[in-house]
Amino acid sequence: APAPLPKAPPPAPQRALAPEIRIGEQPGGLDRKRWRSLRRGDAPSERTLDLHGRRVNDAHVALRAFLHDASLDGVRTVTVVTGKGPQPDGGILKRELPHWLNAPDLRPLVLGAAHPHPTNTGAVNILLRKRHRAR
Repeated sequence: APAPLPKAPPPAPQRALAPEIRIGEQPGGLDRKRWRSLRRGDAPSERTLDLHGRRVNDAHVALRAFLHDASLDGVRTVTVVTGKGPQPDGGILKRELPHWLNAPDLRPLVLGAAHPHPTNTGAVNILLRKRHRAR
């Protein structure tokens, strides 16, 4: 008779998913002063990623690596440049960025996102969560 299969481990407890990030909308848990600073572009960006002219897959891979590296380094504010793209709805990178920020591997890193100026919709300032170091 075949050996019995080992029992599957119990499912890992699911962390509650943070609310969806919407570029330009103040997220819960972020005070008004910090949000205004991010939205106005007053918070100095510690790093910038320019995705202008990249293909969608390359841009997505670059964004993931950029945000993970910034988070690991304890960076709090970054800027991602997608470019404005053809009007009226913008380019593919600008349209995809909100979806990418809400992906399961990036969503836990991001606290909020806003265009640094109402007329500059081709750039997004992103506030990363504080990294809690393992003790």
